[in-house]
Amino acid sequence: MVLFLLIGILSFQARLPAHQPKHFECFLSDENQKLVEFKVLEILKSDTYNFKYIAQINKVGSFKTTGKVLLSLQKDSLNTPLNIDNSILVKTLIERAPYSKNPYQFEYKNYLKTLDVYHQTRIKASEILKISTTEKTIRGTAESAREFLIHKLSATPIPIRERAIIQALVLGQKRDIDKTQYQEFAAAGAIHILAVSGLHVGIIYFILLFITKPLQYINYGRVIQSLCIITSLWTYAYITGLSPSVCRAVTMFSFLGLATLSKRKTNTANTLLLSFIFLLVYNPMLIFHVGFQMSYMAVLAIIIIQPKLYNFYTPRNYFKRLFWGILTVTIAAQIGIMPLSLYYFHQFPGLFFISNLVILPFLSLILGGGILIILLAAVNFSWNWVYLSYGWIVRQLNNFIKWISQQDSFLFTDIFFSAEMLIASYFLLFNFILFWNKQSFKRITLILVSILMITGIFHWQNHKDLESELVIFHKSKNSLITIKEGNNLQVISTDSINLKHEYPLKSYIIERNITEIKYLKFQNIFTYKNQLYTIVDSTAVYCAKFQNAIVVLTQSPKVNLERLIDGLQPLQVIADGNNYQSYVERWKKTCLNKKIPFHSTYEKGAYNID
Repeated sequence: MVLFLLIGILSFQARLPAHQPKHFECFLSDENQKLVEFKVLEILKSDTYNFKYIAQINKVGSFKTTGKVLLSLQKDSLNTPLNIDNSILVKTLIERAPYSKNPYQFEYKNYLKTLDVYHQTRIKASEILKISTTEKTIRGTAESAREFLIHKLSATPIPIRERAIIQALVLGQKRDIDKTQYQEFAAAGAIHILAVSGLHVGIIYFILLFITKPLQYINYGRVIQSLCIITSLWTYAYITGLSPSVCRAVTMFSFLGLATLSKRKTNTANTLLLSFIFLLVYNPMLIFHVGFQMSYMAVLAIIIIQPKLYNFYTPRNYFKRLFWGILTVTIAAQIGIMPLSLYYFHQFPGLFFISNLVILPFLSLILGGGILIILLAAVNFSWNWVYLSYGWIVRQLNNFIKWISQQDSFLFTDIFFSAEMLIASYFLLFNFILFWNKQSFKRITLILVSILMITGIFHWQNHKDLESELVIFHKSKNSLITIKEGNNLQVISTDSINLKHEYPLKSYIIERNITEIKYLKFQNIFTYKNQLYTIVDSTAVYCAKFQNAIVVLTQSPKVNLERLIDGLQPLQVIADGNNYQSYVERWKKTCLNKKIPFHSTYEKGAYNID
């Protein structure tokens, strides 16, 4: 274990830009634009305005380099998306990836770090000097194969809504799933089936295990069976574009496949641990991927907890046994991932067991049938009734998901769950499993200690929630100020709509455990802990008699800041995100000359004070 940790630490350190002498960061001596050669490695989900990619920087000027960057290509009516293995030459500015400017928001910069990406750049199609494809990588040919299959599938009579689900479930391509569909799957507790991962690969693994079982009765049958299964799994990974989540899952089940080569009884949990160590030695950053964490916790829970649940009841009827098996697998997996799900997504679908009882058999049928349908489409098989029949099955799954998602009273959202609660929950689960295996006084004591830990964390969090806090958020096109007192929140905003479920307030409300919200009319003067705050908005009107206040500049007021400082003698000047950046830069210089503390939410993020 110590050796594993040392290898992991060394591997992690070796991936840092500071320890790579040819990393492009070493050749960015100033903030001027450089002539850079990029090679597209991965296509990310695009937003409204940009195509997004993970790209490798092969050259900065005349220097050969290494290192990855987040590349954003502005959309317009003429340009087409880049493909994997495309090389482009462009003069651009490489910047550090920005951090989140508001409290408790998703930290995209940290997510990029898990992909070994620390920088970003934005370009326009008109700025590209050259575009070419020099050599095809395995990943590039895999992506081309997937695009070929998607193109062939689009030529079938399967409706687009059902086709989008097939592409996501079978080929791992989610770009055609609309927002409504995505929200329905999330509300039904079935969002995990839209991302090809351990669940999908596991189903395919057991289908292959069943199909190849007769091979066990011939000479070297186990070897042939294992090789057939592993080859088939990696072929499937190839046609899904060799995405990281699929490769992780296929690696995990490849280890399970290799374990069956031995006639000796093997411990599945040990095999799972071996694949876990192998993947982390290869890439230690995987430990921070949500999908990686949830995949392994789900499979581990199924291996350890499901047999114990299944043994509570032994049905004699085959269909009852099948039903009971699916139910226990669903419950075990949900127990394993529940703390992670609450921590990352802050919601719990109460009807998960009903949705999964239907979805798991459906998923086996859709995956098996989907692979067959795609292969038929690839060879231009022309029996439309086959495609329409399969599309009808997918439509029934869609309709069921939609019905489940409409049962709002069973979807528990905005659940506060801290990192401390996450650790304590898994500590309790671990001790409970130990007690389940063998009852003893020591293990009961550990369970009680776990419960005391959770209770202590709960009371500590309640005490922490009583704290007061003022936050001036960084938000463009809107001014947003909140005053927290205990579990109550006062919201001062120029926006008239209910902001409770909007960025950036939603995450703040969950993390600060807010139970009551009061919306106040936007006002130019307010106090917090006996400190006066003066807001100067687009009217540029302020009262000269309120001296020694903290001045908040918003909505780009055309104000003479020098005169304002001389008249009000403010303790500090704050400029939020609802200002032109050129104005903010000018105000910053003025405050520097006047020796007045200046806080720009563009540079320092939201202003908050206890």
